[in-house]
Amino acid sequence: MSVPELTSLRSPRVVAARRLARRAHRARERRFLAEGPQAVREAAEHLVEVYMTPEAVRRHPDVDHAARAAGAQVLTVTDEIIADLADTVTPSGVVGLCRFLDVPLDEVLASGPRLVAVLAHVRDPGNAGTVLRCADAAGADAVVLTDASVDLYNPKCVRASAGSHFHLPVVVGVPVERAVAGLRAAGARVVAADGQGATDLDEELNAGRMAGPTAWVFGNEAWGLPEATRDRADTVVRVPLHGRAESLNLATAAAVCLYASARAQRATGGCRSGTAN
Repeated sequence: MSVPELTSLRSPRVVAARRLARRAHRARERRFLAEGPQAVREAAEHLVEVYMTPEAVRRHPDVDHAARAAGAQVLTVTDEIIADLADTVTPSGVVGLCRFLDVPLDEVLASGPRLVAVLAHVRDPGNAGTVLRCADAAGADAVVLTDASVDLYNPKCVRASAGSHFHLPVVVGVPVERAVAGLRAAGARVVAADGQGATDLDEELNAGRMAGPTAWVFGNEAWGLPEATRDRADTVVRVPLHGRAESLNLATAAAVCLYASARAQRATGGCRSGTAN
């Protein structure tokens, strides 16, 4: 097994990478950390450097090869350094230093998107990352995080997306009114998801209103969508609750809504099956 190339926590490279735990440093450097072999494997074209323990290199040679093939530098490091850079209690031994990957809203609008998830005032990084993963799985064309939402590059958000950060365009930092107006002008029907919606998702599906281009707007975990945001939507839809549960959490409701759109839009086209994990 090889000897680590970086062994000191005071190494300038390690110190610079550790600073990316703070949002201000991420924004200034336009760099973020992705942890784990799956995320780093998916991040190949966005990688700058990869830090791996010798054991991780042995267990995940494909990650090592993919990073080098993409032009990233792979550095072997000690377990202590990985623990210092990682955000998890039991690190996997792989951390990637990545470039920011968000795109301008105009780029998404110009592509004629058929399914978009807009996260308005979403503050929990785990929820944001999970919705991003659901949007990716449902075949969405983009995700928009408004200026009042959590940082896309928060370590918990990156981890919760399970690699989906690197699969579809993501827009950050735009006001919700601009996102809604732009998506409507691009031909999407803007649907706000809210428990107080006048119509429910089953009714929308039965009426055949979900097959066209759709932009779903999801609100804050605790207080949902402000009235002003609901008023900007073309319609407000609730997820029907057929059992005794009082409500669904944000990520679950988003998954139900996005898959309803995906099913309606792909009614005759089929899809690729997958497994949950």
